[in-house]
Amino acid sequence: MSLPTDKNLSALLDERRTFPPSEEFKKQANWNDPAIYERAAKDPEGFWAAQAKSLDWFTPWERVLEWNAPWAKWFVGGKLNVTDNCVDRHVRNGRRNKAAIIWEGEPGDTRVLTFGMLEREVNRFANALKGLGVVKGDRVAIYMGMVPELAIAMLACAKIGAAHSVVFGGFSAEALRERINDAKAKVLITCDGAWRRGTVVALKSAVDEALKGTPTIENVVVVQRIGKAAQISMEPLRDHWWHELVAGASAECAPEHMDAEDMLFILYTSGTTGKPKGVVHTTAGYLLGASTTHRYVFDIKEDDVYWCTADIGWVTGHSYIVYGPLANGTTTVMYEGTPDFPDRGRFWEIIDKYGVNIFYTAPTAIRTFMRWGEDWPAKYKLSSLRLIGTVGEPINPEAWMWYHENIGHKRCPIVDTWWQTETGGIMISPLPGITATKPGSATRPLPGIAAEVVDLEGKPVGPGGGGYLVLTKPWPSMLRTVYGDPERYVQNYWSRYPGIYFTGDGCKMDEDGYLWLLGRVDDVMNVSGHRISTYEVESALVDHVSVAEAAVIGKTHEIKGQGISAFVTLKEGIAATDALKDELKNHVAMKIGSIAKPDDIFFSAELPKTRSAKIMRRLLRDIAEGRVLGDTTTLADPTVVAKLKDQYKDEG
Repeated sequence: MSLPTDKNLSALLDERRTFPPSEEFKKQANWNDPAIYERAAKDPEGFWAAQAKSLDWFTPWERVLEWNAPWAKWFVGGKLNVTDNCVDRHVRNGRRNKAAIIWEGEPGDTRVLTFGMLEREVNRFANALKGLGVVKGDRVAIYMGMVPELAIAMLACAKIGAAHSVVFGGFSAEALRERINDAKAKVLITCDGAWRRGTVVALKSAVDEALKGTPTIENVVVVQRIGKAAQISMEPLRDHWWHELVAGASAECAPEHMDAEDMLFILYTSGTTGKPKGVVHTTAGYLLGASTTHRYVFDIKEDDVYWCTADIGWVTGHSYIVYGPLANGTTTVMYEGTPDFPDRGRFWEIIDKYGVNIFYTAPTAIRTFMRWGEDWPAKYKLSSLRLIGTVGEPINPEAWMWYHENIGHKRCPIVDTWWQTETGGIMISPLPGITATKPGSATRPLPGIAAEVVDLEGKPVGPGGGGYLVLTKPWPSMLRTVYGDPERYVQNYWSRYPGIYFTGDGCKMDEDGYLWLLGRVDDVMNVSGHRISTYEVESALVDHVSVAEAAVIGKTHEIKGQGISAFVTLKEGIAATDALKDELKNHVAMKIGSIAKPDDIFFSAELPKTRSAKIMRRLLRDIAEGRVLGDTTTLADPTVVAKLKDQYKDEG
């Protein structure tokens, strides 16, 4: 484990471009007192206790925090229910007829669930789960496409005190089996299939394969999404249709009184090697983190229509499609499909159609939009947007500026957010109306969050330095353990610097104290003894006028240790030539230094991405090293990696 290089990072970070908060946002922001940072730093427990009063409690807490590093208990003695806070209280408080979920299916079918409708559907399914023998403390696995029943199932589990474990619908049968067995899930909820670019994803078939080795599963509930086209089989006694179970279920269900520290869900990280880690989040702290950050980072107003484009199979969807927005009584959009089906205007069409006010998407998606050109968003009315955000990985300044100019039309603030599955909620982000933004920087830790950039010995590097990002104090939405493996929790997150959470991310702090995330420290290449961040080289490539997107990996080199291979997608209309390869190599050398000059550049029309738009660099490394490809089931288009493999073999 080594520090990311700090050499020539000034070439990457254009610190002169600073965007102060607009006067309009200063006037209307919900959390617009700059002194809040200082107050939260002086009394973090008092700060979080004040925020916790936004939730409804059955029993008030006795102590805000018990901290015996690395073990935390927040709001000790308090009792509440997540679903009561996300659904029931809004029905009680006059939002019964307000839209809770707006759902858009890939084929164009739509559904709108008001909070009153959502309450009835959640209660019916909660009672159906009880009828299948699910009780407080049981684990329920969920393996579904992006349909409203996914959110309903999560909320139903939370209502009766069962912990859910959502498994991304793109994972293989083997990956599903592994997660079910680790959690010892009692019930599995799935769909007959899902739509993906006009074709059926066979979810139930994957379930049938997975369940050949899952002794704890007693019942399977199947949502009928596709119908006859799915061509599935139903095993008698084990498999049940969702619509048949809820048809006879009561629409009344009292919420279970949950202890603040009771487990809410397990979410397995998508690690590329070894056994996935079951990250455990608990009831009160997680809900507080998700709801508070959603409300303030996105400056939520009562009538906002909010859309996070993530898949609920990842933590982003948990926190910022389901729990955060619904806890705040916000209308949240769910979309089943991809941004390019049936054409490249689908995202902008949805924003136009529903009058979306806040749009939260991934930097990789933004770079894809850049490649498609500004003509696509220009076809639609995006005037409803007042704030846009990014999530998932560091965004390069060029993509930030394109987003600002072509989607935000230079009037929408951008919130560039950093957080992890383990943190449960956003940790570093600008606050609209308070924080000046810089293209490519997540800016500064949120109030109540203590973050530092440290060197190898764990000492703060201070402004102008680079190192590891760490969190030095506990926070409410932090993970509590790795399910069934507390030693792994300590070893992975707390052993590097005792009592300090090690994020595994490299980070640069500029002279103003702003934080620039550089990606995972395992995405640092060792070239002739020099540590070079893949993000640095990728950003330098995308800085070139011809490049839309780039992914960089380190490849074994007999002399240098590692050489640099770059996979580059060009903007439309740009010809892929050997001369352009040389030009790009020299461009990187000019921006960073000759040591960072790529050995190989491969042009590709597409890069291998997950359905949540993250580039799978692991597969690129497999290609470059000639290894057997790892699991490709999470890819949005599995054919991309096969084409790249053939191309690399021919050109490499």
